[in-house]
Amino acid sequence: MKTIAISACLLGKKCRYDASDNTNAILLEKLQGEILIPFCPEDDAFGTPRPTMDLIFTPMGNRTISNQTGEDLSDPVIDYANGFFNTHTNIDLFIGKDRSPSCGVCSAKLYDTKKTLLSESETGLMAKEAKRREIPCIDAEKYGEVI
Repeated sequence: MKTIAISACLLGKKCRYDASDNTNAILLEKLQGEILIPFCPEDDAFGTPRPTMDLIFTPMGNRTISNQTGEDLSDPVIDYANGFFNTHTNIDLFIGKDRSPSCGVCSAKLYDTKKTLLSESETGLMAKEAKRREIPCIDAEKYGEVI
C-alpha cells in the first residue's frame, strides 16, 4: 500500500478557482486501496472561488501571478507546500493536477511578463517542492501510462 499525495480536485473536492472539481473516476479506481492524502495549496491560501493565476518567468524564478491584480501569489503556495511535506514525511508518490501552476508536474504553462507562452512543460510551485524532496511525481493525466 502506497501513501499518495494527490490534488484534492481530482478526488472531487470543489476547490478549483471556479469552485468546480476535476474528479477523475478512472484514476480513483486505479488508486483503490492506496492511502490518499489530498492537498490544494491555492484553496488553502486564497479560498474558493478565486481569481486565476499563471506561472510567470521572472528575475526571481518562476512565480505564480494573479491574472486579476498582477500580485505575486507564490509565497503562500510555497509556504503551504513546505508545511504539507513537513507534516507528511512518508509520501511515496505525488500526483498533481496537470497544467496547474501549483500542482502540475511537467505540464504547467510558463509565460513571460507580457503573457507570451514560453513553455507548456514546466513544474508548478508545489510540485517543484515535491521534486526537490525527491518524491516521485507524476501528472494525473499520465498516471495510467506508468502503472
